[in-house]
Amino acid sequence: MANFPVVDMGKLNTEERAAAMEIIKDACENWGFFELVNHGISIELMDTVERLTKEYYKKTMEQRFKEMVASKGLESVQSEINDLDWESTFFLRHLPVSNVSDNSDLDEGYRKTMKKFALELEKLAEQLLDLLCENLGLEKGYLKKVFYGSKGPNFGTKVSNYPPCPTPDLIKGLRAHTDAGGIILLFQDDKVSGLQLLKDDQWIDVPPMRHSIVINLGDQLEVITNGKYKSVMRRVIAQADDTRMSIASFYNPGDDAVISPAPALVKELDETSQVYPKFVFDDYMKLYAGLKFQAKEPRFEAMKANASVVDVGAIATV
Repeated sequence: MANFPVVDMGKLNTEERAAAMEIIKDACENWGFFELVNHGISIELMDTVERLTKEYYKKTMEQRFKEMVASKGLESVQSEINDLDWESTFFLRHLPVSNVSDNSDLDEGYRKTMKKFALELEKLAEQLLDLLCENLGLEKGYLKKVFYGSKGPNFGTKVSNYPPCPTPDLIKGLRAHTDAGGIILLFQDDKVSGLQLLKDDQWIDVPPMRHSIVINLGDQLEVITNGKYKSVMRRVIAQADDTRMSIASFYNPGDDAVISPAPALVKELDETSQVYPKFVFDDYMKLYAGLKFQAKEPRFEAMKANASVVDVGAIATV
């Protein structure tokens, strides 16, 4: 198995730019994941985010999680659990409207830190979208424009902790799925592993690296690239001894953004028709909500069938 792709973003402004861009290209085409170092987010900020997140979990969420486990009798399960995840989470929304200040559970210092971190991640996400455009031969800003819709992109963060699990062979930290949205930026624990991706029918560990940001591609980028880039299945394996921190930020299209293969890529692949359907992002998300832990291909087919019905209806009214 080839080494997990790691991109040193510091090389993008040097004579090694072409090599760094090639790593990104290969990662997008063959892995759906890559890891960023020298990404421009300060080490001090990341350390503060990690410290405050772990403190918040111990103070506020650990006991809640233990009570949930006890109420469901999960300490003594004898068979595999397929309808829940061994994780403690909360969500923050940043765009188009932030709700961070509304979260009364978080103290002011944590709220300010997460707002600052989100701004840095937003800039990084938009920089990455332009790097993808460059590799794809699309005009600069194309992906950002597609994601924008009429009100701007959706951007939010899922803060998770995966506590020690007495039966990690029977309960997943997070069940296997592909991500529905655009580009995902993950700040993960550098001491406790657990994140895996599916490559060539094998589950591969995403290696914990200090102060790195893990990037993975969502379903929307697969559609826009007409399959040139792929979203891949990922999961989290629960650990028996340690708590794993995961801060995943999702830079997604706006609710009313229209998603379809980029015309330039359809032509490049010499396709007479689009491989993927055209749809409104919010419609896809409504479908995904009930099918998250199933294969993505039926979701694409359902959107394609829905588009056909809409087209037929439009013709019938002419």
